[in-house]
Amino acid sequence: MTTFDWSVIAFVMAIYFMAVVTPGPAFLFMSRLSLQGRRSTGFGATLGIAIASTLYALLAMTGLAFLLDQLRWLTRAVQIAGGLYLIYLGVQAWRAAKHGLEDDAPALPADLKRRKDFWSGLRMGMLVSFSNPKGALFFVSLYAAAIPVDASLATKGVILAGGTSMELLWYGLTVVLLSRPHISSLYRRAAAWIERVIGTVLAYFGLRLILDRT
Repeated sequence: MTTFDWSVIAFVMAIYFMAVVTPGPAFLFMSRLSLQGRRSTGFGATLGIAIASTLYALLAMTGLAFLLDQLRWLTRAVQIAGGLYLIYLGVQAWRAAKHGLEDDAPALPADLKRRKDFWSGLRMGMLVSFSNPKGALFFVSLYAAAIPVDASLATKGVILAGGTSMELLWYGLTVVLLSRPHISSLYRRAAAWIERVIGTVLAYFGLRLILDRT
């Protein structure tokens, strides 16, 4: 008989929700894409972030994430690489602020451009999410503290599906709201300063990742 421990599910989902909505590199990255009106790229990035988070959750559920905690050199290497990538995104934001946001690439058919933008966003979203290996350790801590060892597969499945859905809904909503024409219009008026602020904070997150040895 399939059993669901709804009290455990509700508790884990509440903590997961607070983690998702807390501003971090992923939210800043999504905000930048959305404010620029790049909906297709933003939806691709939303899926990429959700896929990465789901993989981290699966690692934690199967116990494989503990290996990441034991292989400190690998964790450190991923952490440095992720920090450098966030700094790169920050520099790109500053470059956009200085040179403008116009795309000088050759014009493409709209449907082809949307497909290219979507897959580009998917790759970037996964890279941003994977840039912090402590994501896996977050899931390990959460599941170890909140999910009983004898929790049913059904309970774990609901938690896994709920977390993925939460990522998709939150970042998808971010894309929809921040890419609305009147918001994009306001963004265009202050684009240079917004790009500089987002770029600076992204670079800060990257530098903190590189310097953090805990």
